[in-house]
Amino acid sequence: MNDDQIKAILLRENYITEADASRAEKQAATTKKPLTEILLSEGIVTRNLLGQAIAESLQRSFADLKTVEPSREQVLLLPEQVAREHHAVIFKQTTTALTVATAETDTTALNTILQTTFPGKKINYAYAFPEDVEESFVYYLKKLETRFKDIIAKQKRVAPEIIDQIILDALAFRASDIHIEPQEKEIIIRFRVDGVLQEAGRMPKEYYPNILNRIKVETHLPIDEHFSAQDGAIRYKTQEAEVDLRVSILPTLNGEKVAIRLLSQYVHGFTFSDLGLSEKDQALLETTAKKPFGMILVVGPTGSGKSTSLYALLKLLNRSEINITTIEDPVEYKVEGINQIQVNQQTNLTFAEGLRSIARQDPDVILVGEIRDLETTEIAVNAALTGHLLLSTFHANDAATAIPRLLEMGAEPFLLASTLELVIAQRLVRKICDHCKHSISLSHAQLERELPHFPKKYFSGKTITLYQGDGCPSCGGTGFRGRTAIFEFITVTPELRELMLHSPSTQQIWELAKTQGAVTLFEDGLEKVKNGVTTVAELLRVAQPPEK
Repeated sequence: MNDDQIKAILLRENYITEADASRAEKQAATTKKPLTEILLSEGIVTRNLLGQAIAESLQRSFADLKTVEPSREQVLLLPEQVAREHHAVIFKQTTTALTVATAETDTTALNTILQTTFPGKKINYAYAFPEDVEESFVYYLKKLETRFKDIIAKQKRVAPEIIDQIILDALAFRASDIHIEPQEKEIIIRFRVDGVLQEAGRMPKEYYPNILNRIKVETHLPIDEHFSAQDGAIRYKTQEAEVDLRVSILPTLNGEKVAIRLLSQYVHGFTFSDLGLSEKDQALLETTAKKPFGMILVVGPTGSGKSTSLYALLKLLNRSEINITTIEDPVEYKVEGINQIQVNQQTNLTFAEGLRSIARQDPDVILVGEIRDLETTEIAVNAALTGHLLLSTFHANDAATAIPRLLEMGAEPFLLASTLELVIAQRLVRKICDHCKHSISLSHAQLERELPHFPKKYFSGKTITLYQGDGCPSCGGTGFRGRTAIFEFITVTPELRELMLHSPSTQQIWELAKTQGAVTLFEDGLEKVKNGVTTVAELLRVAQPPEK
């Protein structure tokens, strides 16, 4: 179904106005994005309403496969070739009927096949987004090692085919990183899924040199260099997918290890609600981002989602009348309408040098990938002071620690106090799988036995209701699927600006911020525990209760 058809449906069913459609079409033309992507990213319609509208126009029900995923058994009821050719999956089944979720508008050919495959059963159709149906096809994949053996048995194009299968598997399992690790006699492939590494497969080591060379050729790295670290990037295309990869190769005792970061395309449609922000924090961030100048810092360790949060903020600010320029190392997400600069040490294009040049490019908003040294700090502060909104990340354990660290680095207290508007600390926690989540009731005595060091003051009442996932095919048996962030916000108020002039300690900053309504990472995470988003154990993995 094309954009014009979807627009007509939404207008006819009064899901959007003519003004909404016109505004979205102009933005789609400017950004060269699909109309539906604009409608969703701008919040003009929700994904559920869009699905409902299309389903109603086809006189079907809407199958939200994000909320109710088909089981492995349901998916495998359809032969793989039929499912892939017709973008179809069994959504519901009874002894007398089947409900098939499909994105196809004409089901004549599919109906003929299904009547033969399931004789005597009534066939009903529901509309599902094509990308949701595609995700369910993960159950058709054989084990990675089995596919390796099949490829090796053919003795044709072993390296490219194995690399394709590894990347396709990583995408299917929503991995953020691929690790290809040489051992003494074999190669181990591991995926990082929802922040946790898990083994995906193994292969004989004799095929690794060809695979390694193929990766180096694709990423334009020298194939005859084996004893130094190398970094590269590529947009990798297979028959079924296209993904941006960031490749790191490092020599180890057993050979060169490859780590591949899969740069997520989903960030283009990311909104603040997807980040896990509370309504209060979201409103605060939006208000601060609308200021004409100042600095917003996002702090946390590597892998805590800082870049994703900043890109969600850039998405809010990205309009034709705003000049946004970034300098990053590396550029992780390519965004239409934004001027993005890649740090290049060989040409002396550092954060500091790039930032100096950006300031002469008449920017309204500047994103600096990371503040690492005094020189970058001083230029960033001056840029924020002279009429620019500056966004950046900084390595600090929490929001209150960031300010003393910047001052210790050599930032001028008066200038920092004049420009810093908001400090956000964050961590990522795994979300409980919606498909196997259930509640459990504990007494305070039971909670104390299971979590002896957990402060009981955070739970009231005789019984405590918590949630957990038992593990199912949808989450790979882990009980978790997806991640969300927990946050700590410190707004730089007049009182805090005054305190910053006197070289305050982390404790002094936090005590003041707490009186002004700030909550810790742990306390924000605890709300997500109570709301059934994550577990106590997962929260304690990334954040500790405050000492007082």
